[in-house]
Amino acid sequence: MIIVLVKRIKESQRRSIFDLLIDGGVKYFESYLDGNQVIVVPEVSSVQELGGISKLSGVAEVIEVTDPYQLCSRVAKSTATVISARDFKIGGGYFGIIGGPCTVESERQTLLIAEAVRKSGATALRGGAFKPRTSPYAFQGLKKAGLKILAKARSETGLAIVTEAMGCDEVSLVAEYADVIQIGTRNAQNYRLLEKCGEMRTPILLKRGFSCTLDEFLMSAEYIMSGGNDRVILCERGIRTFETYQRYTFPAGSVPMLKTLTHLPLLVDPSHAAGRVEFVPALSYAAVAVGADGLLVEVHNDPKSALCDGRQSLTPKEFEIMIKKCKKIINIVK
Repeated sequence: MIIVLVKRIKESQRRSIFDLLIDGGVKYFESYLDGNQVIVVPEVSSVQELGGISKLSGVAEVIEVTDPYQLCSRVAKSTATVISARDFKIGGGYFGIIGGPCTVESERQTLLIAEAVRKSGATALRGGAFKPRTSPYAFQGLKKAGLKILAKARSETGLAIVTEAMGCDEVSLVAEYADVIQIGTRNAQNYRLLEKCGEMRTPILLKRGFSCTLDEFLMSAEYIMSGGNDRVILCERGIRTFETYQRYTFPAGSVPMLKTLTHLPLLVDPSHAAGRVEFVPALSYAAVAVGADGLLVEVHNDPKSALCDGRQSLTPKEFEIMIKKCKKIINIVK
């Protein structure tokens, strides 16, 4: 159950609400939903269980939610959420395009790609400063130096910056330089990290864990939202199956399913799903056709010499051609 509080609520009104909850012996969490102050009572689904809660003067509305995920449920909010960061907007009819390299390798490389993706229609730049790698011997990113390069790219192009935080101690640092904090697939169920993101007001781009069910994915989003941060963007990036020909399997059906279950915006990362550049455009077109709110695409000016994931990175020209076709599909399906 979600209790929506009135705007400019008085402290005496808040106290009356909390007293009733405490007397009822129920757990509750203070948070936000669409910018409004709310109280989540996860173990109570019916107003009758809390007596006269809906009649208290500080209560604007009581929403009965039976889903295990409360705040990200379509029941809690029937209209699509729009999340913005600088000129980047996604959800509610806004199609968000994020392009850039897997990792920040140098200032020159990053600025070249940033300008190229901007010209092709992207309003946000992706690029890893901290890189989670399967091998401890692989390139791990430029870390803080990489964040500074991303900040320079933003100042020169106006693009919003999307980059990953791998641990709780990195979240505040990344928030100083980035406009959107990414949580990667390996950390999709790192609950302490998700709780830390819930303390921020910076938008969070949450990737689906490659072994997460849709319910588990939404519960990860709920960790962030229950902590007070209602600015969450979901990202489908493919799941691990028995198939080895592709890097991961892109379950196209998850897009309309998630858009039925949640009001949060949902974008697709076709680069990681494909793992091979020749398949990225086709998966992007499929994502747009089934209703994705945006794309997160890896772009590199020289993929063959990329320090990370060059095999799945489009060149700037390939990205430009693909985005033009995506926009045509958007006009057909909207």
